[in-house]
Amino acid sequence: MKGVHFLLAFSLLALASSFAYASDPSPLQDFCVAINDPKNAVFVNGKFCKDPMLAKAEDFFYSGLNIPRNTSNPVGSTVTPVNVAQIPGLNTLGISLVRVDYAPDGGLNPPHTHPRATEILVVVEGTLYVGFVTSNPENRLFTKVLYPGDVFVFPVGLIHFQFNVGKSNAVAFAGLSSQNPGVITIANAVFGSNPAINSDVLAKAFQLDINIVKNLQSKFWWANN
Repeated sequence: MKGVHFLLAFSLLALASSFAYASDPSPLQDFCVAINDPKNAVFVNGKFCKDPMLAKAEDFFYSGLNIPRNTSNPVGSTVTPVNVAQIPGLNTLGISLVRVDYAPDGGLNPPHTHPRATEILVVVEGTLYVGFVTSNPENRLFTKVLYPGDVFVFPVGLIHFQFNVGKSNAVAFAGLSSQNPGVITIANAVFGSNPAINSDVLAKAFQLDINIVKNLQSKFWWANN
């Protein structure tokens, strides 16, 4: 009987540990440079991988994050990602990076989520009002005003935002715990989906007049990344 209890406890522990996995799976080799043509690949671990003997320094390199981005758009911000699409050597390494530029007086990185990553953000220029909202039923809002050198963490999957409350440009860099964290911008997904969500559904969900919903759905929802 004790043996049965031990086996059951061990099985539950193993199952719980698999559910608790908080980032990309660990790599099975030193690196796995992503490659689009499987004819030249030798390993498969999430993506087809280049033969390690053919890897080069450029597979692990990106240049240009020092360059300010244009923020002349409806939300007043631009996100520059550096993930596995830009650095193929990030494949299987479970990490990526973004630069975010914010226009003065209200540049906004709109409420969004990263379904596969926790984010840690550091402000290098300007003043940002940032925050995230917890899951149901509490929906608690955590906010902070950040200055250069300040760091803030956005837990995986939670809706979060950054808003420039300063009179000058703002810049932040963020690390994410996935080679491909994904992003879902809430307004874009809800009101700009393709095809559109039935307006009756949104009117009831948001308790809005259906004409307001249709007006929102008719807008062009800017993707800042």
